[in-house]
Amino acid sequence: MAELAPQELRILVAVAETGGFSAAGAALGIGQSAVSHSVRGSEAKVGAVLFERGRTGAVPTPAGERAVALGRRILRLYEVLGAEARGAGRPPAEAVEGVLRIAAFRSAALHLLPPALERLTARHPGLRPEVRVVRELGAGAAGEVLAGRADLGIATLTGQPPSGLLSGVIAEEAYSLVHPAGHPDPRALPLLDWDENCGSYTRDWWAAQDWIPRATVKAEDDGMVLTMVGRGLGMAILPELSLREAGESVEIADLGPGRPRRRVGYVTTAEAASTLAVRALIRELRSEAG
Repeated sequence: MAELAPQELRILVAVAETGGFSAAGAALGIGQSAVSHSVRGSEAKVGAVLFERGRTGAVPTPAGERAVALGRRILRLYEVLGAEARGAGRPPAEAVEGVLRIAAFRSAALHLLPPALERLTARHPGLRPEVRVVRELGAGAAGEVLAGRADLGIATLTGQPPSGLLSGVIAEEAYSLVHPAGHPDPRALPLLDWDENCGSYTRDWWAAQDWIPRATVKAEDDGMVLTMVGRGLGMAILPELSLREAGESVEIADLGPGRPRRRVGYVTTAEAASTLAVRALIRELRSEAG
């Protein structure tokens, strides 16, 4: 099979991201016919249809989604090649440079990342972190890494990482009961929850607790849940990272020795895991977690 050239990969990624051949051409500064010709050539080389063409644009097929994701990752390697080569002959403080793309769920981006990035950029002034906050629903942060949109993701780890990714634990945190301060019977309050909560790491414990009612209110994220608890609207079960925002209006109660726990960790690709920037960030995250 003939190999796809970098420009062919850029065109595939642009079509997927803009949703059409004309828009991709405009983004890349080339004509629609050149985009169409390149995509047809790529499909012939790959041996699969990569886009469904329609009156409203172009949508990647399953084969196209995979090709685009790998294309992003390959193009990313071209981007970091120079920085990696230059860094090999420099002192440690100057060795790490360029853009480092990170995806993280909200509370990790709010509490876990900032001190790690502060130390990282102090040690490596040439490094420029870019952080995207993603919801831990569906593919989550791991999906951003698989799709080539992030070099490293901070995610809740529930088992083996998706195929093609490496992972490592940064911290393990317990869940606690949080309720309005001074309430005499917090377990009698309505349950407040959010869509990202109660993953596989808590589901069995959750199902065995006959005192936990069905959620009467679901909020957008854990920060909103905590605010609502502080307003006296109910109680919630939250992990430690979420509770770092707790103020005097709430109290935190231990759920006992059988309380649920979740593992927070990083996910990255094998190729990114070997880069100086990703390795440096992993060291700082582990240092932050203690």
